Amino acid sequence: MSTWANLGLQDSASPLMEQLIFFHDHALLILVMITVLVGYLMFMLFFNNYVNRFLLHGQLIEMIWTILPAIILLFIAFPSLRLLYLLDEINEPSVTLKSIGHQWYWSYEYSDFNNIEFDSYMIPTNELSTDGFRLLDVDNRIVLPMNSQIRILVTAADVIHSWTIPALGVKVDGTPGRLNQTNFFMNRPGLFYGQCSEICGANHSFMPIVIESVPINYFIKWISNN
Repeated sequence: MSTWANLGLQDSASPLMEQLIFFHDHALLILVMITVLVGYLMFMLFFNNYVNRFLLHGQLIEMIWTILPAIILLFIAFPSLRLLYLLDEINEPSVTLKSIGHQWYWSYEYSDFNNIEFDSYMIPTNELSTDGFRLLDVDNRIVLPMNSQIRILVTAADVIHSWTIPALGVKVDGTPGRLNQTNFFMNRPGLFYGQCSEICGANHSFMPIVIESVPINYFIKWISNN
């Protein structure tokens, strides 16, 4: 979970988020190199005294500063396209979860297991326990097994919402009348927090999401008790 002192991304809890972090670092390195080079050239312009009254064009340098940026863009485009296809790929999910956005709470359905359904509301500050997180904890958490391929289907009942878990690299818009899907794979146990990241109204920031990642035997026990 992010805290006020975080300058970077959250620690990843899924392979897709690891790939997103790698791509972020790759693109940032290229941007830093470009910024340093352009900054150096602009700085050196203030100190040179070269004057050429008869210079009309320089075909070589113009070819260089046309072709070089195109090559640099390819180094960003190919990893980006690969990642986009990875994020869209659904690989034989073990569990399917359906999430429905409402104003101002989420509803969840485990369609694979006797249609387990529940609503998930944010816990008000005055009802929060001492170890709870303000504006992030919910009364009913999503319990899902770790080391399993999870498919999530997202829609909305009223306005556009967005189901977002930063640690898992998941962001899916929930649109009324449309069913969007994505997948994720949690490689460690823990609590993963998220929020609605779409401006869907005055209280959209009070729609937190909490996933509880547990071993598969605990998940089966939880399913059996519901």
